Amino acid sequence: MAVTLVKERWQSRVGEVILGATPEQGGTRSHTITVGGDGTLPFLHFEGTVANRPVVALEVNDVEPDWSPRLKEYYADVINNPAAWAKKCVDEYGADLIYLKLVGANPEGANRTPAECAQTVKDVLAAVSVPLIVVGCEEAEKDNEVMAAVAEAAAGENLLIGLAEQENYKSITAAAMVHKHSVIARSPLDINICKQLNILINEMGLPLNKIIIDPMIGGLGFGLEYAYSIMERARLGSLVNDKMLAMPMVCTPGYEANRAKEANAGIEDFPAWGDLHDRGTMWEALTATSLIQTGASILLMRNPEAVKLVKQNIEELMVSNA
Repeated sequence: MAVTLVKERWQSRVGEVILGATPEQGGTRSHTITVGGDGTLPFLHFEGTVANRPVVALEVNDVEPDWSPRLKEYYADVINNPAAWAKKCVDEYGADLIYLKLVGANPEGANRTPAECAQTVKDVLAAVSVPLIVVGCEEAEKDNEVMAAVAEAAAGENLLIGLAEQENYKSITAAAMVHKHSVIARSPLDINICKQLNILINEMGLPLNKIIIDPMIGGLGFGLEYAYSIMERARLGSLVNDKMLAMPMVCTPGYEANRAKEANAGIEDFPAWGDLHDRGTMWEALTATSLIQTGASILLMRNPEAVKLVKQNIEELMVSNA
């Protein structure tokens, strides 16, 4: 007996955002990356178009990060050289983009100047040809200065810069508008704040196709389910023509998964948990693959072995059986 699949007919689709700029477009990237554009829920190829596959960015810090030895071993030879680190992520680990965190700007840390941070961005741009995501140190006052300098130094490159939040979005949005970049709009797992922030940024004059949502996810076992539900609401909103929720989403499984005890505790402390190396890899991979099932377009990751698993999963999910 034949079974007829019930197909949902959506009114709209997720907006598309282009990252990076080639020489013809005023930048220096070898190619651009387009995210979003889907006209259906994730990977339901029989219902509509899945326009662009999710992409993976590997994280690079401008100072040696406070990561576990398990993660640091992948980058041991380049961990104090952001440009070389970025190149290794692209050439050896297959990163689609580079996610550069200017942690060294923190006044309570290295307290690097805006000029020093801008130079780091230029060094990374020179080392790799993929588009860049650049964020500050998450100290609002300093980030306003740093991201203004970064946006100017990389004018025309169409970086994805952040973080624009409800209390601190104006200066970063202005820098993006003046120097032709896109912004990450971050809201704390609240669909109403998410929507309001997008409205505020758009009212400043930044087009909707220059905004990407960061819903602030949780890791596997530590809030992932709630994050999933918020992201699902945003994706459904975009498909029923809510333009202020119709942006692609970026998520941070690298940061969130590696905060979990399960991704860091040694086998000597928890023998039943199994090998730490494999467990840590799977914790990040499972967090990431769950997020693409609810609409994440960009995954910000740390573990190259987890990246390999996630990219394989994406390839499989992009194959239509219709």
